[in-house]
Amino acid sequence: MKRTAVYPFTAIVGQEDMKMALILNVINPALGGVLIKGEKGTAKSTAVRALAELLPAMQAVHGCRFNCDPHNANLFCDDCAKNYASNAVCHIEDIKMRVVELPVSATEDRVVGTLDIEHAIKHGEKKFEAGILAQANRNILYVDEINLLDDHVVDVLLDAAAMGINTVEREGVSYSHPARFVLVGTMNPEEGDIRPQLLDRFGLSVVVTGEHDPSQRVEVIKRRLAYEDNADDFIAGYQEEQQALAEKIMQAREALPKVTISDALLETVAKLAVELGVDGHRADITVIKTALSLAAFNEHNEVELADVKAAAKLVLPHRMRRRPFEEGQLDWNKVEAFLGQEA
Repeated sequence: MKRTAVYPFTAIVGQEDMKMALILNVINPALGGVLIKGEKGTAKSTAVRALAELLPAMQAVHGCRFNCDPHNANLFCDDCAKNYASNAVCHIEDIKMRVVELPVSATEDRVVGTLDIEHAIKHGEKKFEAGILAQANRNILYVDEINLLDDHVVDVLLDAAAMGINTVEREGVSYSHPARFVLVGTMNPEEGDIRPQLLDRFGLSVVVTGEHDPSQRVEVIKRRLAYEDNADDFIAGYQEEQQALAEKIMQAREALPKVTISDALLETVAKLAVELGVDGHRADITVIKTALSLAAFNEHNEVELADVKAAAKLVLPHRMRRRPFEEGQLDWNKVEAFLGQEA
């Protein structure tokens, strides 16, 4: 059976904030995922699948159920750590990043996996039945209609996304495995919202709408019809753009650990959070992480004020909610005025 062609990421018209939020989470999964709010038909799921298709194959330990990175022993699962403790040569395979979908009906055990307690007691060894988080390691975990998912399961996902580790504990027996994934949640606000406590834990958030510029809408139609008429030819037409973007993302990944931020800009971010009345420190930290990732993508060795400004647009809006059921509103003019004074 012929593999289904995937719409090119670089062919998506508009939706620049959504595309950038997805790219930044691939560069730095520690950002904590992205929540995409929007009505149906605004390219949310298309963008997620297109991003996975865009990225080049990655190396993994052959046969590892967690797709461990053979070049980073610090993130090995227990099996890989045991097998290669004596510095034995890893058997390597190339795999594509893929989109692992989590259904809204998923239970906690289905998500995190289960431990066979009886086996552990009888045989003195842990027997772990892997869950969706095991499949998601080094991949994209996509949750459509995340607002309809059980709150506790959402909490578990956000914990794993923030820590990069999934830990299962049952009857005094625990098992941990790497769970570094790009978390993407999408939702239609008309179908209900997410509790503010959970909303704050998403690193980035964007709102997508249909294009209002007639010329842009025409371009959307033209590209979609061309893709449906001959997908292979359409995809070939974007091959150079796809390759260039993929290389830029991979270069940003490598450059990220070397990017620095000045104390002056750290103070600017802290002052901005105070000025806007943001509770807690998660927003400040995420703005800084996002600004570092943006700087890496923009080929800056050091974070610039423009990187902080762009980061604030993705990090702060969903943290502006003050009361239950009140829609978050970020006064962007206030942000620009404040950053203008700091320039």
